[in-house]
Amino acid sequence: MNPDLAWPVWCGERQRRVEDLLVRVLPAADLTPTRLSEAMRYATLDGGKRMRPLLAYAAGELTGAAPEIVDAAAAAVELVHAYSLIHDDLPCMDDDTLRRGKPTCHVAFGEATALLAGDALQALAFAALAGGELPDPAGACTMLAEAAGIRGMAGGQAIDLESVGAKLALAELETMHRMKTGALIRASVRLGAACGRPLTEGGARALDAYAQAVGLAFQVIDDILDVEGSTASLGKTAGKDTAQGKPTFPSCIGLAAAKAHAEELRLAARASIAPFGSAARRLAELADWIVLRTL
Repeated sequence: MNPDLAWPVWCGERQRRVEDLLVRVLPAADLTPTRLSEAMRYATLDGGKRMRPLLAYAAGELTGAAPEIVDAAAAAVELVHAYSLIHDDLPCMDDDTLRRGKPTCHVAFGEATALLAGDALQALAFAALAGGELPDPAGACTMLAEAAGIRGMAGGQAIDLESVGAKLALAELETMHRMKTGALIRASVRLGAACGRPLTEGGARALDAYAQAVGLAFQVIDDILDVEGSTASLGKTAGKDTAQGKPTFPSCIGLAAAKAHAEELRLAARASIAPFGSAARRLAELADWIVLRTL
């Protein structure tokens, strides 16, 4: 890997790598049942920032892992993310009709096929992880399962649904989003790092502190963009959280304080990995990208 690549170049190369990888991992569009295969590809390809795979590759660089070793982890976290978006958008959940600038999966393919596409994408993620070249595939699968389960995304989504119309304290809101959004982001970092040389106990704690900070920062910025962004720029319905009465960081602490909180988290993330020096360059750049993004 060339450590001298400018951030946009590095980012673009990894995003293209992930897209090519997903094309190979996903079922062919003509695989029976074709409508399900098409729905899986529709929901996964040609869209998204690929932030979770980028975190996996960046963490892999920190521990000296070759990208081909990280590939399975990068594909797995993006497949789980794609599955979660399909299910989050369903009428029984957030009832959204727009995702990544196009109709959501259930609008394009029907609720039943969308539900099955999400199920199949989650299963495919574990198959990709188990069939990869990670040093400990079983441990990696356990890590991903915990991030997706009741202590992670599923549990966080349950709390989110129960909290509609409620006023949460900041600590409660952060707990919810550490599960719903942060758990998979943390797993992306941990899985990527696990592809290379083992970290010391202190190094593992530092990396985990980074992952927790960027995971929360991502959600804070998402909430801010829901207020300030447009549907066209976001690729999803702007203002939906406010309209549904969902607790968000701006509604909890105010817009200005939410922006300040995101910046605090960015600085905390960078401080956590500062002892790694130049090996953590891409992780530091990702922290900046997550917080300073405008869409």
